[in-house]
Amino acid sequence: MIPIRDTIRSETYPIINYVLIALNILAFFVEQSQGRNLNEFIFTYGLVPARYSVPQISAHFTIGQQVIAFLAFMFLHGGFFHLLGNMWFLYIFGDNVEDHLGHFRYLAFYLLCGLASGISHLFLNWTSQIPTIGASGAIAGVMGAYFILYPRAKILTLIPIFFFIHFMKIPAFVFLGFWIFFQFLSAASSAQAGGIAWWAHIGGFIFGIIFLKLFQLLPGMNTGRKFRNLTKKRTSRRL
Repeated sequence: MIPIRDTIRSETYPIINYVLIALNILAFFVEQSQGRNLNEFIFTYGLVPARYSVPQISAHFTIGQQVIAFLAFMFLHGGFFHLLGNMWFLYIFGDNVEDHLGHFRYLAFYLLCGLASGISHLFLNWTSQIPTIGASGAIAGVMGAYFILYPRAKILTLIPIFFFIHFMKIPAFVFLGFWIFFQFLSAASSAQAGGIAWWAHIGGFIFGIIFLKLFQLLPGMNTGRKFRNLTKKRTSRRL
């Protein structure tokens, strides 16, 4: 199932969401410029559980490199279609979550979801030497928040059935519920089949719900309100 658009109109321009998409694209170009050093680059800036659990491996990395990898891994991607798929989901679901949380809190929320997804993957694949990269975990957190905030929003979805293509409007709780169910199903069958870190997706989704609840308890910042007013969409009366 491929989401095309949702029916919830955001009241502000999703500036942070656009910046995150731009940073992911920029990181992809940096990644592709590595040439023969690409594998070393991925192993250095990707999330490799064994780097933290195996002393013989962790000894080759500085504390700074170990910390940076927890942030950098969520901006790297395994290929063009990996990047395209992630950025499309972020584009569809991120604007409304940013609209609800506010710009600065959304940025903190996104990064925390990515970090939590990485920690989930780390502890559930403790000795793995396979690098994990991608924004999927952070975006899963955004989807978890959307699941709670807008369960009855309609998602225009492309559903390929054999040689036929169907478009259907599916409630968000059904679309996202099916998505997280598929993640659990895939994780149960294999820890990292096809190079996909299923538990990072699951961890991101669950922590996205938890962080949303925590952020809703925090008061908004004055600077955040001022910036929100600047990015508010203006509408004119119809003639």
